[in-house]
Amino acid sequence: MDFDVVLVLATFVATIIGLVRFQQYPAHVFGALLLFLLASGLVGEEAMLRSMANHGLVTLVLLMICSLALEKTRLLRVVTAKIIRPDFRLTWLKLYGSVTFLSAILNNTAVVATLLSPIRNNPYHPSKRLLIPLSFAAIFGGTLTLVGTSTNLIVNSMYLETTGESLNFFDFTLTGLVITLVCGGALFVFSKSLPNQGVQEGDFHRYFVDAKVQPESKLIGQTVEQAGLRHLESFFLVEIVRDGRLISPVSPQQLIAEGDRLVFAGDVKKLMQLTQFEGLKLFADQNGLLGSNLREVVVREESVLVRKTLKDMGFRARFDAAVVAIRRSGERVSGKLGDFKLRAGDFLVLAVGDDFDGRQNLDKNFIMLTDVEAESRLTGWRETVAVGGFLAAIAASAVGLMSLLKATTLLLGVLFATRCLTPNEALRRFPLTIWLIVSTSLMLSFALIDTGLIQQLSSQLDGSVGPEQAMLALVVIYFLTYGLTELVTNNAAAALMFPIAYGVAQGMGLNPLTFVMAVAFAASSSFINPFSYQTNLMVFNAGRYKLKDFVKVGLPICLFYSASVLLTLPVIFPF
Repeated sequence: MDFDVVLVLATFVATIIGLVRFQQYPAHVFGALLLFLLASGLVGEEAMLRSMANHGLVTLVLLMICSLALEKTRLLRVVTAKIIRPDFRLTWLKLYGSVTFLSAILNNTAVVATLLSPIRNNPYHPSKRLLIPLSFAAIFGGTLTLVGTSTNLIVNSMYLETTGESLNFFDFTLTGLVITLVCGGALFVFSKSLPNQGVQEGDFHRYFVDAKVQPESKLIGQTVEQAGLRHLESFFLVEIVRDGRLISPVSPQQLIAEGDRLVFAGDVKKLMQLTQFEGLKLFADQNGLLGSNLREVVVREESVLVRKTLKDMGFRARFDAAVVAIRRSGERVSGKLGDFKLRAGDFLVLAVGDDFDGRQNLDKNFIMLTDVEAESRLTGWRETVAVGGFLAAIAASAVGLMSLLKATTLLLGVLFATRCLTPNEALRRFPLTIWLIVSTSLMLSFALIDTGLIQQLSSQLDGSVGPEQAMLALVVIYFLTYGLTELVTNNAAAALMFPIAYGVAQGMGLNPLTFVMAVAFAASSSFINPFSYQTNLMVFNAGRYKLKDFVKVGLPICLFYSASVLLTLPVIFPF
């Protein structure tokens, strides 16, 4: 075995060890790998550029950027409003069905992020019974199509680089359907063993926002549940101020009336979702400043605002700014924003006018913190363009009208042209970690092939094997990928195992597609370790679960999932 083969093998093993040791920093490990591959001469400049501009990788990045526009629409919020019902079984089935369907065509991380707050704050059911099923349903749904999860797209990018052909949009669907049905039934049974409790979380550490129901609002006469105000992302309706009296806590069946002041608590970055409710005006909106820049400030001890209300001080005229939200450390804020008496140390989010920075009284009244970049929301025809354009691009690719790369490129151009998405938003949310992991993994794959390591592995295998040996090889590849997924991350596991799986299939004279699909499905099978898959980590933190909660539900689901994959793949993609 020559030196280059030994070196690339050692590099491969060192990469896995590095990913296990530094599990929370995969980008650092792959960044170091990229530099080493270049410095050692295992890959050249041409291979590096080929990897970074890989057809499948560019498609993946474009798809993730285009999906950002969908996050700014009401699509997921409208679906969410229909899910939570008093009957637990109906809620569970609606949640499972909606999440699996949406995750088949949308980024499953975005789906879970949107549903986290409504489920955690739902008034009917223990949230811990629903949050793990939410994450698992998103994983199952991601296995249904080529675009359902980044893992599938990563495997496709490497398959395209190796064979020159792309996987079809629905190659994953039959196996994914078996997984969705079998594992869904098992999940319903085993999720009953989860803690029968909700997640109690105080509201005092979050920003409070005041909005007024206008005379023409369509919210008037609807219940809080019907209006969708119980199902906001990272916001919760805390109280209603009506005719000088407080209604708190707010029942889902509480009717909304003209002139009501609705007080919300939550993440101020998600503020703009409130503007999607017709006839609901925020305090800053009434002052004509909501669309401007947002600043976070703290009220100074010597400020003239201390023990005064915003209404008394003429805040807009004095500072050319309007208060969007208030937060008081250690205490819950209550009542209308304009009537709220300020204290030293109160945190304010201000929508500022053009003259704000020129005012001479800022340093006397505020400690200036940072700009707050509120996530913008799409309404009207722009919302139609974003949703319709995304679905049209997916449909065009699914029916073979054009490649997914071409469809997403055209869609991105339309989104930029119509201001549904801005270049700054795209740059800020550019999936740099995924791009680095996939491109570097492709470079490592080239090194494995160019040094002859994969060929040597293939040549050691007997090309004339029976069904038993073929099945054993498939099981070994599947569980090696699964083990890496639980130890490192799903994307890294798929990228590292692909060249080995492909080489084993070639060496044994078997259908490579069977093994490629096994890698894709195994890399999505993270159910026991909450830290190895992003949606699992999200619900783990939101639900305040213990590791044993994931183990007692995830272990049986893992067995059902693995059996579904290993029994169906040889039927759909014969050896």
